[in-house]
Amino acid sequence: MSDSMFKVAIPNKGSLSQESVQMLKEAGYRTRRNDRQLVVQDVENNIEFFYLRPRDIAIYVGSGILNAGITGLDLLLDSGSEAELVTKLGFAGSTFRFAAPRPLVESEEYISVKSLQGKRIASAYQNLTLNYLHSKNIKPAKVVKLDGAVESSIQLGVADVIADVVSTGTTMRNAGLEIFGDPILKSEAVLIRSKNTEESNTNLQVLEARLRGVVTAREYVLMDFDIPTNLVEKSTEICPGFQSPTISSLANGDSAVRVMIRKKEMNDIMDKLYELGARGILITSILASRL
Repeated sequence: MSDSMFKVAIPNKGSLSQESVQMLKEAGYRTRRNDRQLVVQDVENNIEFFYLRPRDIAIYVGSGILNAGITGLDLLLDSGSEAELVTKLGFAGSTFRFAAPRPLVESEEYISVKSLQGKRIASAYQNLTLNYLHSKNIKPAKVVKLDGAVESSIQLGVADVIADVVSTGTTMRNAGLEIFGDPILKSEAVLIRSKNTEESNTNLQVLEARLRGVVTAREYVLMDFDIPTNLVEKSTEICPGFQSPTISSLANGDSAVRVMIRKKEMNDIMDKLYELGARGILITSILASRL
């Protein structure tokens, strides 16, 4: 391990790991060739990646052993670590929710967080659950910490309710459970830093800028179209863009417009522009960006 290199923790397994590695590749960093590699040095970028258990990353970063890391917001908050959030990364989205047996939820025994007063709650995220309940002035009988198979805890008599990460809800439904109450937390992958790593650290700034660039490139596309000049103002009302459209004059007196738009909105915007009178509407993917 080189003391001069910027040290960054990366999840070593699961979807969080796969998507983190893909984002780093898109950001121009060297990544591991196989799952057995635990440390990768990227000499050109003066950065060293450590592939660690996702739940441990916030601890390593918070202790100052590593400069920065990628982990889940839920794992960061549950860790109690002093690591600080730098930026959200737009992937691995999930929601942290309470769930109880479906008949009890349907009978309205469990409706809101107030229903949890004096109940036993099982969760792999003990600190996160306790902190949320305390913020709502709810005192449970106990929060039971489990590392896995939280859904089975009610059937086995360990808990009355569970608090767990929900992506689609299928696992809970298959276990006969129903979600209730407001979300505890909406989580996603985040870049974190040690308090010992200044925000002005060049390596951190470059890493953050590159990852933000990938997030933007994934969310936006470039749209080009030709339109009669007298309709330019109306067209820019339809697609004002990320900042401001680029408008150029064409030889025939019409105008060419280039604008950044959200990828999920592109087909709706294309339909409206075509109806307005725009032609030659083209969409181009963005590979990277600095905005």
